[in-house]
Amino acid sequence: MPDKRKADPAVKRGTTAIDMRIYKAVVNAVMSHRLPPGTHLGEADFCELYQVSRTTVRKALQRLAHDHIIELRPNRGAVIASPTPQEAREIFAARRAIEREIVPLVIRNATPESNRQIRAALAAEDAARRNGDRAGWIRLGGEFHLLLAQLAGNHVLQRFMAELVSRCSLIIALYETPGSAMCENDEHQDLANLIEKKKVKEATHLIEHHLLEIEARLRLAEQDRKVNLAEALSGF
Repeated sequence: MPDKRKADPAVKRGTTAIDMRIYKAVVNAVMSHRLPPGTHLGEADFCELYQVSRTTVRKALQRLAHDHIIELRPNRGAVIASPTPQEAREIFAARRAIEREIVPLVIRNATPESNRQIRAALAAEDAARRNGDRAGWIRLGGEFHLLLAQLAGNHVLQRFMAELVSRCSLIIALYETPGSAMCENDEHQDLANLIEKKKVKEATHLIEHHLLEIEARLRLAEQDRKVNLAEALSGF
């Protein structure tokens, strides 16, 4: 049986199942806004939660730091990264540039199966929204964009998007307007329709407008709340 880790461009050589599990748990919690910027991640907490050594935990934390999800600070340890307003603008600009390239590739490579995958992702978003699962809805909204990167068929763009989506989730958690819906499902539905109709120009314009709208709803005010790490990582 083929090693699935080799097929995933986001998985680095030497990665084990347990440190990948820790890595994905933190990324998913960030994407769900359950671990906001500035949250301290104690090595001992991870050791207790996952019943692993500090060496394994540090390996996962090093990878998270490499992908700019956390910062490793002297005398404080690991904390969820806190992008500045300027970094936020630069990250969103980079993401717009990347997704403008991704959407035409998705359309060029579109198949009935890829369209079914997009529709299935949208159905999952709708289900989370109807069930009042805001954290799940937010995470699935980010995963929709990651799916498009995967369907584009370019592993380099896919790696860039994995980092950018996680960093955008940090930015939204830090600067979002309370109560706002940061990734409207209707816009995803409209984008899926344009992809199926192979309307490259319209779909490319929509993805840029979509990301500009998300950025426009941000405000420069930090959110400050304490987080229970066990609760934030539960279910991952």
